[in-house]
Amino acid sequence: MIGIILNNYTMTETVKSGKEILDDFFAGIENIENVDPNIAALIKQLYDEDKLTDANVKNELQRLRTENEH
Repeated sequence: MIGIILNNYTMTETVKSGKEILDDFFAGIENIENVDPNIAALIKQLYDEDKLTDANVKNELQRLRTENEH
């Protein structure tokens, strides 16, 4: 069985790195169904700026809530 799997795998296929997978995810986060576009944009911005931490997400979500209340 393993031989069959290995024979069907070609070396031309590439395996994405973790960073590439995350880049792809965050590039399309705003297009995910049922995701608030403002929150998606916020998270994408934090990721793009290399500032995606739990503290930054909490602070920015609080800022969005405050803005929406006014």
